[in-house]
Amino acid sequence: MKITVIGAGKMGLPLACQFANQGASVIVCDIRTDIVETINKGICPIDEPGIPDLLSYAVANGTLRASTDTTAAVAESQVIVVIVPVLLTPDRDADLSIIESVSWQIAKGLKPGAMVSYETTLPIGGTRRLLPILESTGLKAGEDFHLVFSPERVKSQLVLKHLTQTPKIVGGINPKAAASAEAFYQQYLDAPVINVGTLEAAEMVKLAGMIYRDVNIALANELEHYANEVGINFHEVIRAANTDGEALLLFPGIGVGGHCTPVYPYFLLRDSQRRGLSGTLAEQARQINESQPAVILTRLECRWESLQGHTTLILGLGFRPQVKEHIFSPAFQLRDELTKRGAKKVYIHDPLYTDDEIREQGFVPCQLTDLELPEVLILNTSHSVYYELNFQELAKKGVKVIVDGRALWDANKIRSAGLVYIGIGRP
Repeated sequence: MKITVIGAGKMGLPLACQFANQGASVIVCDIRTDIVETINKGICPIDEPGIPDLLSYAVANGTLRASTDTTAAVAESQVIVVIVPVLLTPDRDADLSIIESVSWQIAKGLKPGAMVSYETTLPIGGTRRLLPILESTGLKAGEDFHLVFSPERVKSQLVLKHLTQTPKIVGGINPKAAASAEAFYQQYLDAPVINVGTLEAAEMVKLAGMIYRDVNIALANELEHYANEVGINFHEVIRAANTDGEALLLFPGIGVGGHCTPVYPYFLLRDSQRRGLSGTLAEQARQINESQPAVILTRLECRWESLQGHTTLILGLGFRPQVKEHIFSPAFQLRDELTKRGAKKVYIHDPLYTDDEIREQGFVPCQLTDLELPEVLILNTSHSVYYELNFQELAKKGVKVIVDGRALWDANKIRSAGLVYIGIGRP
C-alpha cells in the first residue's frame, strides 16, 4: 500500500515510520525544506525514542521518503493521513487555516478509491466542514473516496508504545468508510481499533478525553487551595482517596501546558456557545488551570513579601519533564505575572535548551552554576536534573525563597537550609 502522511512533526513522522515498518510504501510531506532534506538523508529531526532507527532503516530500504510536494504525493497514494497543527485564534476559536490549506493540496491530487484520514484534533463537525474543499474537483466523499477521522492518541517520548498499544479510534462519513479505516489501521499499526461509526463521534472521543483530564486537574487544584488554607497535606489525601476504586484524582500543579489540554477544550466550548449550550464546568476548569501561576505567586507574596524589585529564576521552560517542547508552558504565564508584579528581572534555566533558544522565547538565561543566583527560585518543570539540588549551596548564592510548583522536594530539607518554602499540596 502507498501512504502519504502530511506533517513530519513529532506525531506525523513516527506514524510514517510505523507504517513503513509494517510494510507500506510511505511519503511523508512537509513544507519545511530542511526537514524534508534531513529525512531523505535518513537522519531523524525529532527527539523520539525508537524513531531514528526506524527512519534510517526505512529510508535505506526505500520504503519511506519525504517531499514538499503534497499534491504529487497524494496523486500516487491509496491512503492520505493528515496530522498538521490546529491551534487557537486570538479569540480562542479553532484556527483551521493550516488544515484547510493542506486540504486544498489534497483535493488537487486525490484519486478515486483513496482514503483520507484526518488525525489532527478537530472541533465536532470539523472533518465534515472540510468536505467542500476535498470535493472541489468533482469527487464525492462516500462515493468516490473514503473520508474518515481517527484522532492521534500518543504522547511525546512514548509515541511508538502508544501507536502500537493504545486503541485506535475510527469513524467515517459512512459505514463503508469507517470499516475501511478499521481494516487499514489494524493492518498498519498492529493496535486494537475501535470503530465508533461517525466522524463526529470519533472527534468527540478525543475532545471528551481531553476535557475530562482538564476538569480533573482543575478539581485537584481547587481542592488543593482549600487544603492549603486549612493546613492539610493534599498529596497524602489524593493517595488515600484513590485507593477505593471509585476516585482517580490527579495531582495539582503550577499550571497546565502542551499542545492538547490548554487548547482542545475550547473547540467544544466555542461550539457549545454558538449552539446556545452551557459548557460551564469545562470553562471553569480552564479558568482554574490558567490562573494557577497567578494563584501560586499570590501565595508566595502573602507568605513572604511583594515580588516588587526582586529577581526570579524559573526552573524549566518545557511543559513536561525531559521533553523539549514549550508550547503553552506555564513558564510564559509565570514570566508575565512576575513582570506584572514588578519583579526586577525574570531568568529561566532549562537543561534541554541553549541560551540562544531561551532568549528566542523572551527569557534571560541563567545557569545554576553561576556564582550569584536570583532571590526567588520557582520550579515549573520537574526535569531530572532538579531532583537533587543542593539547597545549602543555593542559599549561599543568594536564593531566599523556593516555590515548589510540582511538589518535587522535601520541604524540611529546604527550610533547614534557611530558605522559605512555598509548596503546592503541602501545608
